[in-house]
Amino acid sequence: MPGTTTSLRAWWARRPPAAGAAVMATGILSVGLHLSGYEALSRILLVLACLAWLGLAADFVVRLLRERQRWLDEAGSPAALTAVAATTVLGTRFSTLGWQSLAYALLALAALLWPLLLVDVVGHWKQRMPGAVFLGCVATQGLAVLGATLAGAEAVGWLARAAMVLFWCGLVGYGFALARFDLRQVTEGAGDHWIAGGALAVSALAGSKLIAADSARLYLWNEDDFDVLRSVTLTLLVLDVACYAVLLAAEVGWPRPGYDVRRWCTVFPMGMTAAAMLSVSAAVDIPWLKGPGQVLLWIAMAVWLAVAVLAVAAARAELRGDRAPRHASEGVRSRARR
Repeated sequence: MPGTTTSLRAWWARRPPAAGAAVMATGILSVGLHLSGYEALSRILLVLACLAWLGLAADFVVRLLRERQRWLDEAGSPAALTAVAATTVLGTRFSTLGWQSLAYALLALAALLWPLLLVDVVGHWKQRMPGAVFLGCVATQGLAVLGATLAGAEAVGWLARAAMVLFWCGLVGYGFALARFDLRQVTEGAGDHWIAGGALAVSALAGSKLIAADSARLYLWNEDDFDVLRSVTLTLLVLDVACYAVLLAAEVGWPRPGYDVRRWCTVFPMGMTAAAMLSVSAAVDIPWLKGPGQVLLWIAMAVWLAVAVLAVAAARAELRGDRAPRHASEGVRSRARR
């Protein structure tokens, strides 16, 4: 048992920052299931997302305190922003449960991490980046989604206006990321290329939350503001669906079988597209969008399950590899890993 525990800790310590996409994917599916009325399944996924978030958060702190150089190296990678995005997704789901204090705490944590990581990540941008380059937009729009959700739940005007600023900043960030994105990733990417569509989806979700946050009590947006926000939100949703179709066709035309941790970055945009469609349907009163949104939600659930099975199989294989040296030349292989 001690050997197994040690191997498990060693395996977990090797998780790259991209592992945070698993929390994002699971959390947004929980949100989508809530919007569709499947509350029990939504809460099961929420528990799984929370457990993964706690494990990754603990590892984040351990690396910061004990492996400072590794932490600094990873903080400059685009995947580091999954920490912000995952936190905002969980905060949004907690807000829908009525746990506003916890949602505020997660908003504060995400808002603290966002500028620190974003500046470092953008400073390391270069030409022909993988799909993770869009995580800057995702993290920014995640803050907008959570801020707008809390603003609507608590009738806090300033928070809605701050979310609106983040919404437009996220769209600007998408433009800069698109200029750096390597289009060859559409046919060659290992999974994170789907974030190009996921960033559009979370932007559409943010727009729908901003629309829903308005009320007679707050009177956030005048008629012109509302029309612009509605038009932009619907445009983003259309662009997202178009991107979804292109990426799906590329998966069929250029199959990439096998497990890669970046496949969680595929599940997240699929789930986010479904959640965005369901949220936009309610916010702008387009009932017929709910049906396609539910179809996409179950497709995302099926992909989530497939990736989860592959992830478990990969973890078991890796753990068996960790234990193998104890039956043979442990010293030689241990030194090789170091």
